[in-house]
Amino acid sequence: MLKIKQLGLKFFSIRFYSSDAIRVRFAPSPTGYLHLGGLRTALYNFLFSKSKNGTFILRIEDTDQSRLVDGAIEQLVKDLTWAGIEIQEGPKVGGNYGPYIQSQRLDLYREQIEKLLNNGSAYYCFCTERRLDLLRREAIKNREVPKYDNKCRHLTTEEIKKNLEKGEKYCVRFKLSSDVTSYEDLVYGKITYDVALNEGDPVIIKSDGYPTYHFANIVDDHFMKISHVLRGLEWQISTTKHIQMYRAFGWDPPNFGHLPLLLNSDGTKLSKRQNDIKIAHFKEKGIFPLALLNYVVNAGGGFEKDLQQNVKMRIHTIDELANGFDITRLSTHSGRLMPELLFEFNQQELKRLLKNEHDEKELLKEVVSLLQEHFKKSSVDSNLQLDEDHIRSILHWSVNRITKLSDLLKNDMLFLWTMPKSCKLKEHDINSITELLKELEVQDEFSREKLAKFLKKFADQQNIKYSMFMKTLRSVLSGLKKDDFVGRTKYS
Repeated sequence: MLKIKQLGLKFFSIRFYSSDAIRVRFAPSPTGYLHLGGLRTALYNFLFSKSKNGTFILRIEDTDQSRLVDGAIEQLVKDLTWAGIEIQEGPKVGGNYGPYIQSQRLDLYREQIEKLLNNGSAYYCFCTERRLDLLRREAIKNREVPKYDNKCRHLTTEEIKKNLEKGEKYCVRFKLSSDVTSYEDLVYGKITYDVALNEGDPVIIKSDGYPTYHFANIVDDHFMKISHVLRGLEWQISTTKHIQMYRAFGWDPPNFGHLPLLLNSDGTKLSKRQNDIKIAHFKEKGIFPLALLNYVVNAGGGFEKDLQQNVKMRIHTIDELANGFDITRLSTHSGRLMPELLFEFNQQELKRLLKNEHDEKELLKEVVSLLQEHFKKSSVDSNLQLDEDHIRSILHWSVNRITKLSDLLKNDMLFLWTMPKSCKLKEHDINSITELLKELEVQDEFSREKLAKFLKKFADQQNIKYSMFMKTLRSVLSGLKKDDFVGRTKYS
């Protein structure tokens, strides 16, 4: 790695890799379930590695043992797999650089922390929580940014030895350098930040023996041979700190790229507390995986010009997205999610799936399952029409009317699946319907245009208001009440 020293700045150049050395990782904490922000990070890492014939790795960063959620790791794997993101190395897959769960790598962290303690880059800190809390309060009182005052950095060897022999509780901190560090962000360009000016020496091993994120991810990225780190913008300010740790070990840092924020449509930040941004939520609501991926990338850019312009016009497969991915085209502005586009993408994906024989059969099975589940709980007492040809015909007919398969179970669509119940009609309506049947029997063509003209003419001849006549006709044919036809929106 080339180091350049100019005007007091230390600038660390990026390493360049051949395509077979491209290794990226998605490293979530199992403190909750996968949401859109995490999916976006995983997706861009996956597309980047796929575009370079590299390797996508899932690593679980569970060093914060107090916030773990039972079953979160298993659900993360399920959600990524459902979305079509292939995990090539990870907890359930294995690989040459495991284990891929940080709590199983504690021996490695202990070995590496000894190196930093021995070369003077780290030190034992015996400050109590009470002292640290007083420091925070004093800083806030003086309208200063709270930070550690590096007191224990100046302990003598003898003082450290005595504290350890007495069994004093301690953590390990990293010594931040006072010089300014710069690096080239793959998305934002040159970033310069004096971390020591704004922060105290950070904890790298907690008092419970577990490493902090800042230390563990450095060690893991090095030993897992990660070539590129693509992560959220919130970690950009910590990157110069991480580069100092790489330097303390004598290691070359990977390439860093930070992804802009993903926002709600109103400009607010996504929150893990939002149940409607969990991946499981979209799956339960009948959103197709590829529709969700296209929805996410639509908000952030990162593709060749032609593909980016067409991203709203049609659905793109994972291979197409990977082939067109260009990290230099990622937007540096926060991306806003537009919920109405999700339904458009889902409709596009439904159309695409219906064009493939295998995918069409899978859709038929899914519709059957939805119908059986729905009518099991429904009061409808008619026989279901589950004939494969009938379902196929309905799917192709409805593809421009629905945005997800569950739309076929709405009240104004139920007539498609069951025989209508008898409905009460006035004598005048009965006479009109009887006369209509006679007229239809002698018609030789039933095109949509001709039938519409015929029905309008028939209503005039019967001296019936056309709109009222059509409601009566719909009720007879479908068994639906007139209120079932009112108030529908395109995406309801």
